[in-house]
Amino acid sequence: MEDEENNPTCRDVPSLLSSFVDIFVDFSVSGGLFLPPLDPNFRGSPNHLSTTPDGTFNLRTHYSTPDRLIAIGDLHGDLEKSKQALRLAGLIDMSNRWSGGSAMVVQIGDVLDRGGEELKILYFLEKLKREAVKSGGNLITMNGNHEIMNVEGDFRYVTKLGLEEFTNWAYWYCVGNKMKSLCVGLEKPKDIFDGIPLTFRGVKEEYFHGMRARIAALRPDGPIANKFLSKNLTVLVVGDSVFVHGGLLAEHVDYGLERMNKEVRDWITGLTQKSAPLYCKGRNGVVWLRKFSDEVAKNCDCSALEHVLATIPGVKRMIMGHTIQEAGINGVCDNRAIRIDVGMSKGCTNGLPEVLEINGNSELRVLTSNPLYQNKYKPYLDDDRKRGLGLLIPESRPKQVEVKA
Repeated sequence: MEDEENNPTCRDVPSLLSSFVDIFVDFSVSGGLFLPPLDPNFRGSPNHLSTTPDGTFNLRTHYSTPDRLIAIGDLHGDLEKSKQALRLAGLIDMSNRWSGGSAMVVQIGDVLDRGGEELKILYFLEKLKREAVKSGGNLITMNGNHEIMNVEGDFRYVTKLGLEEFTNWAYWYCVGNKMKSLCVGLEKPKDIFDGIPLTFRGVKEEYFHGMRARIAALRPDGPIANKFLSKNLTVLVVGDSVFVHGGLLAEHVDYGLERMNKEVRDWITGLTQKSAPLYCKGRNGVVWLRKFSDEVAKNCDCSALEHVLATIPGVKRMIMGHTIQEAGINGVCDNRAIRIDVGMSKGCTNGLPEVLEINGNSELRVLTSNPLYQNKYKPYLDDDRKRGLGLLIPESRPKQVEVKA
């Protein structure tokens, strides 16, 4: 009889079971999305990631100009509006599979908070990242202030449904860990709730489980923080555009764009300090800044913006989210500041989805689902212009793109 120890089938059972459990948990919490284990050495992995000899991820900060670039604003826990925005730009089909070809997509942060489908969006975007790479495309996600807040345990904007979603995730995650612990040869899984209090002052008892689950998932080195948020960029340069959730000041550029991406990644993975880097905090933090976001052009600090852009070679505009633009996507400071947060989530202003499109020759267009416009490129109303909004797009009249649920 063959020795079990030398039988490859028997020897591989622990690792196979571990992979099965991971996939099972992914499938359970994401509403049926199948996510194979991430390996940057495979072609289907997001191409802004590469591994170092110690197994950590490098994050790529600079990209050349793609033929088609799509920027999507804050999503805030609204899965359906997220799909509408993606479909508006032709990035997914009616079966919610990637259909964007070689397009590059930047989602500028704030997936978390204000809604009850945060995890579903994280898993959905991860699925699309892998599908996009197979078609020669790329989907890059970024950190917003709400990602930073949640990793720090600041849950001021969490909803009841959001807590319930994380409670369900924690249940299935723990089931998976119990299954792993039954298999000889696997390292005993660590308790994800280790060090987390059982109660919280000022919080209703009915929310204790959700709070504990959310902390366990999103704290530095937490499973969801590691799986998703650690792969986010905090600042990104694509061609002649720099992307950041709130805004950049000259001091941030001097500090180093790559350096910020690396330090935020290391913090989220638990390699460094317990608190977020200082440039992610306060009114002048890169995910909090509003100097270029006021809907009235004269209230924006265009001179500071010009100074920042002059310090990043080849860049002529900054693209930001964070501050809801009730008039829709728009530009100020001679279209050097482009603001793309339209408050589309039901947890915000329930705005109509809009996305920004930049083609290879740097032409900017707004793709809108607003039925008031008879084309897919949104011209601004005269009243908007009087309030100081920049004219962002040519007033051409191609046919409108319908957004279907």
